[in-house]
Amino acid sequence: MTRLLARLDEDPIVRAQLRELAARTKMERYGKGVFLRGLIEFSSICRQDCMYCGLRASNKQADRYRLKPEEILACCAEGYELGYRTFVLQSGEDTWFTTARLTKLIREIKSRFADVAVTLSIGERDDETYELLYEAGADRFLLRHETASPRLYAKLHPTMTIESRRSRLLALQRIGFQIGAGCMVGLPGQTNSELANDLVYLHSLSPDMIGIGPFLPHSNTPLRDASQGSMEKALDMISLSRLVVPDALIPASTAMGTIHPQGREKALQAGANVVMPNLSPLAVRPKYAIYENKICLGDESAQCRHCLELRIRGAGFEVDMGRGDSLKAQRQFMRQET
Repeated sequence: MTRLLARLDEDPIVRAQLRELAARTKMERYGKGVFLRGLIEFSSICRQDCMYCGLRASNKQADRYRLKPEEILACCAEGYELGYRTFVLQSGEDTWFTTARLTKLIREIKSRFADVAVTLSIGERDDETYELLYEAGADRFLLRHETASPRLYAKLHPTMTIESRRSRLLALQRIGFQIGAGCMVGLPGQTNSELANDLVYLHSLSPDMIGIGPFLPHSNTPLRDASQGSMEKALDMISLSRLVVPDALIPASTAMGTIHPQGREKALQAGANVVMPNLSPLAVRPKYAIYENKICLGDESAQCRHCLELRIRGAGFEVDMGRGDSLKAQRQFMRQET
């Protein structure tokens, strides 16, 4: 795999063949549909201090915010009216949102909108919390592993360990969540061998969702002067992820659209099949600045959905507003029913 990654950098024909194979594999599994998820970034407060992230606890310049539960529910209501049937609740590791507050919020969402899936992206918690969140009705949990390299992980995450991150993913999977992992591409000092290890790790974990995106520097972090990741390399990793975990759901991320005007469309054509429009209130969107110059900060939710539909169709795909469970999860549902 390491040699293949190196060859992709050198041979555009091999790169084109990889993208074609990944696109064909995605079509065989999921068809032309692209699932839309309503993203709600509900808190920019974080206790961790990741070296690349604008939300890191040490960034005293960050303009922090925290949505109230009723504001989150209002975002869900707006999204539901627009047709979304999956809500992604994402935040920094904000301890104000205790287990009790989160479970109450999830139950309320499920009570008001019975046919939706709830995805959480809130970082590391203990087993008991994860179990209670699952019992409350949360369906999925995104927890990118960021890098499978112990060397890079330790360098970039001074308040965390790679062992803890991996154990949390396994705990979520054991409890019953559809889990999402994934990595950044183009981290300072990252090698092809380390990216190959990311693919090996993803294959062994077999997650339901894989988030791949380029490293984008933030001016208020220690990595402010580092070069951003390569879009082509990120697309290579999306295509390779599609091949090593063919049943996974793979987002065409906002970071891809930030690094290139057609980045999300290129990701869809390289094997991705999920897009996550932002449902957060317009006033807080600029404050959720993991990286800078993020796109679509000023688009109303309805405008954002319409724009993405046009982009998705223009790239040769179709919008699917269903829950969009992974094929792996669908098979598990069928086994449970029988």
